[in-house]
Amino acid sequence: MSDEARAPGARGHANLKTRLKIYHAGDPALARFLATLGGRRAAAGAKLDAAVGKIIAAVRRRGDRALIDYARRFDRARLTPATLRVTREELHAARDGLPASERRALELAARRIAEFHRRTLEHSFMYRDRLGMRLGQIVRPLQRVGIYVPGGMGAYPSTVLMNAVPARVAGVKEIVMVSPASAEGDRQAALAAAAIAGVDEVYRIGGAHAVAALAFGTKTLAPADKIVGPGNAWVQAAKRMVYGVVDIDKMAGPSEVLVIADGQANPEWVAADLIAQAEHGSGDESAILVTPSAALAAAAAAAVDRALEDLPRAAAVARVLKHRAAAVVVKDLNAAFELANQIAPEHLELEIAHASRWLGRVVNAGAVFVGGRSPAPLGDYLAGPNHVLPTGGSARFASPLGAYDFLKRTSIIESSAQSLRALGPAVARLARMEGFEAHARAIEIRVGDASTVGKARRRGKVRTQRKRSDGIAKPTA
Repeated sequence: MSDEARAPGARGHANLKTRLKIYHAGDPALARFLATLGGRRAAAGAKLDAAVGKIIAAVRRRGDRALIDYARRFDRARLTPATLRVTREELHAARDGLPASERRALELAARRIAEFHRRTLEHSFMYRDRLGMRLGQIVRPLQRVGIYVPGGMGAYPSTVLMNAVPARVAGVKEIVMVSPASAEGDRQAALAAAAIAGVDEVYRIGGAHAVAALAFGTKTLAPADKIVGPGNAWVQAAKRMVYGVVDIDKMAGPSEVLVIADGQANPEWVAADLIAQAEHGSGDESAILVTPSAALAAAAAAAVDRALEDLPRAAAVARVLKHRAAAVVVKDLNAAFELANQIAPEHLELEIAHASRWLGRVVNAGAVFVGGRSPAPLGDYLAGPNHVLPTGGSARFASPLGAYDFLKRTSIIESSAQSLRALGPAVARLARMEGFEAHARAIEIRVGDASTVGKARRRGKVRTQRKRSDGIAKPTA
């Protein structure tokens, strides 16, 4: 650790003193803290669900007029049917109007994201088994996908790229983007990213009404097959409600980071990474340091205070750190990985010696950042892997967004006479175990075993029904 990294904490901002809470393994207060993190992902309340349900119903009933009314109500934007959609000329103008350095950065990110996601593609396959049956799977892209890009505090061109580029790599025919309108005008960076990523259509709508439009369609906006992208609680509730009419990617929650660090980690770097994820702005993000070094925990807490002194949005970050951040001191690195796997964080940073040697210990995480020079913001923008990651502990069973999310699979089964003769008796037996006689007969009629049906009847194994005078069916042999 450098002398600079060991420097004592500065005085800190008087109103933003947010030294990380420090817990030790086994402390009951730690268990309560972790429980609050899990509780923040609770399902939306009935009141929110009811409000979102009304919005969805209104869009289904009133179409474009509902979209226009909600844009004025929620976003203070005055739209007409003609201005709901961003024109191709406006998209190209946004791209061409970017400063050259910003355009190059977006184009670099798009290339790197595409290069990574091409490696994640699944492919069709076909083979014959030893009985001569031909089996396989056809993999095809979805036809039309909607991507949701939040508005909120600013433009999110990185979200455009992370959702649209994998869809384009997968071969999706039509990519449709929705993003909330703004009273101040279009968010040029997001429109520029849409042009660079090859988005086909962009609409100035957001919120639950945009999700409803993507699911059910309106006169102006044709429905999509799948909706992807992050959003607030209203957006997430709407995605959940329309699932089944369309597919969705996942229920995205606020950003999370868990840093495993040893005693040699730079506390300034650790503090910067905790703060970075707390900066997203929902107020519900989480940032956790897990370390076997009590000295590092104390140094990182002091570094957090120093970093906040001149940080834009410092007040908002401080509120997140006060309620959703902590340093946890554990016995050793083995215990640190056990806790990390229990939490299943969205971003897992390994700021430890020989970090790559510990990858085998990672079971549950959305993305792993290996070594002190691999901070999470690198993955947020242009490393290549997707920044749309499982949150709220769902890394136990969910994966990052990828090109594979924009593909669908169709199974192929082609039997020969030989394979049907070999497998047919077992199929019929299994069908009758489940009480599906017609299933069994559909097999037997093809293998010249129709006599089996008659034999089964004579043995009393297949029952027909006749009606008694009272109308109740009575089984007979």
